This record gives sequence, structure tokens and C-alpha cells, in this order.
Amino acid sequence: MNVVATEIPGVLLLEPRVFTDDRGAFFESFNAAAFAAAVGRPVSFVQDNQSTSRRHVLRGLHYQEPRPQGKLVRVVAGAIYDVAADIRPGSPSFGRWVGSELSAENRRQLWVPEGLAHGFLVLSESADVLYKTTDFYAPGCEKCLRWDDPTLGIRWPLSAPPLLSPRDAAAATLADRT
Repeated sequence: MNVVATEIPGVLLLEPRVFTDDRGAFFESFNAAAFAAAVGRPVSFVQDNQSTSRRHVLRGLHYQEPRPQGKLVRVVAGAIYDVAADIRPGSPSFGRWVGSELSAENRRQLWVPEGLAHGFLVLSESADVLYKTTDFYAPGCEKCLRWDDPTLGIRWPLSAPPLLSPRDAAAATLADRT
């Protein structure tokens, strides 16, 4: 696995080694020992989630507080632009974000550590996104930041207005949160 550090310490882009031949391809999508070595600590995942979304759907920016979730995100069909935003008070990278295209074709994964907000925009006709989480979904702890928060200034690769859930459309800004 190739591990690519991003501009936010702890957020990693993971590129698996893919073995191809005339039958198709094989790769390890997760290996606990290799993942722990990549992130520098053992990580326990307790829940796997899957979403299916159509083109132009933007989900996020989601996070849980006070029960933060780390997320290991990958795409098994289609393509997304995946974003992690550092909203940890006192963090040297507070208010910064990183984004990367994840697709079934490139097989990349994004590790979003606990305490960051996460969101994605569907670039293909549809996308199936899988992500592992380090804590269970806790409805009373779920929070959302505006996808177009001017403080964060995320440069989404939009080709049309995004399709948002009512909750995402009504989300607070980072300035309202702090």
C-alpha cells in the first residue's frame, strides 16, 4: 500500500497495490496491521456503512460530537470528490480542508481521523461509497457544517448546483459552531 500524507496531519490517502492479469484484478481493501502502521496506531472499526447517491449529490460536511468517528472511505462503483475538514479546536490545521477524487477505478481510500468533518460530491452518474467507522452512529451526536462555508472555502468541482438533504442545506457555519 502506498500512503500519501495530505496537508492536514493524520489525513491520509491510501493507494492499494493492485494485482491484475487476464482474469481481472485483486487487491487488499483493508489489512489491520498495514493500516495501523500507516496511521501510526492501532485502529478499531466498529461499523461499516454504504451509501448510494446519484450525480451532483453532495453529502456533508458531517461529524459527531462528543463521540467522534474516524472514517476510512472508499468507492466501489462510480467516483466522488471526497473532503475532510479540520474542525478540531486548537489544531494547527484548524479550518483547513483536503479533497481527493476516489473512484472504483483508482481504488484510493481516504482516512479521515476522529474530530474532522467529512463530505463528498458524486462526480459520476451514481456512486456507491463504503466507509468504516471507529465509533457507532449516535443520532444525538450527529452534526453538520455547511458545504459552502466561506471560512473553509472548499473548492468543490461542481458542474451543476449540488443536490442536498434538508439537513445539509440548513447546516451551520464553522463560525456559528465556535
